[in-house]
Amino acid sequence: MSGEAGARVNDQMFYTEVAKMIIETLVLEDLAVADIDPQAPLFGDGLGLDSIDALELSFAIAQRYGVKLRSDDERNLNIFSSLDALSQHISQHRTK
Repeated sequence: MSGEAGARVNDQMFYTEVAKMIIETLVLEDLAVADIDPQAPLFGDGLGLDSIDALELSFAIAQRYGVKLRSDDERNLNIFSSLDALSQHISQHRTK
């Protein structure tokens, strides 16, 4: 497998891991990993998450990956814009 193909497989595996974390953290029992489009919005019309969900996810991300997300970070709209964006941010900043 070439480096690029391997990176895509690893990205997909990490998307799946982060999607599972979202489902478990927010107890979204009626949702499967495959139901979360990596490009779809997590908030509003997409997955329908709200600010309380963002707080819960931030705590879970800090616990599981060592990535600290602050509520006053200007990048939060981008970080939490989709599963793809969130997964990339965690992957780039994780300490665990």
